[in-house]
Amino acid sequence: MNKSIMLGGAVMAFLIGASFPLAFAQYMGNVGGAGETGVATLEETLQLARDRINYVEANPASGSGTPILDAAGVGGAIIIAGAVFGGIAIALAMKARTGKYIKPGTG
Repeated sequence: MNKSIMLGGAVMAFLIGASFPLAFAQYMGNVGGAGETGVATLEETLQLARDRINYVEANPASGSGTPILDAAGVGGAIIIAGAVFGGIAIALAMKARTGKYIKPGTG
């Protein structure tokens, strides 16, 4: 490829990446009365983890909350996307089988 195109693409990628604000991970800390945040202690974090484990053990039917086989979930989306793109692929394959071939020298 042309070096100027590669350099221009790299510069544009850098500028686009630099123009967006930074994304930070979820902050786990104490929230004060004025809205300020502090640092969560190890004991508080462990207690929250224990509470979550106890809740999951007490409610086994609730699961993780991710609907795997629901139409709005991961499995449903995979099945729907496979059906749509598979149908398009089959339609194109059938169309290609019934098309007329161009004779050599006519094109």
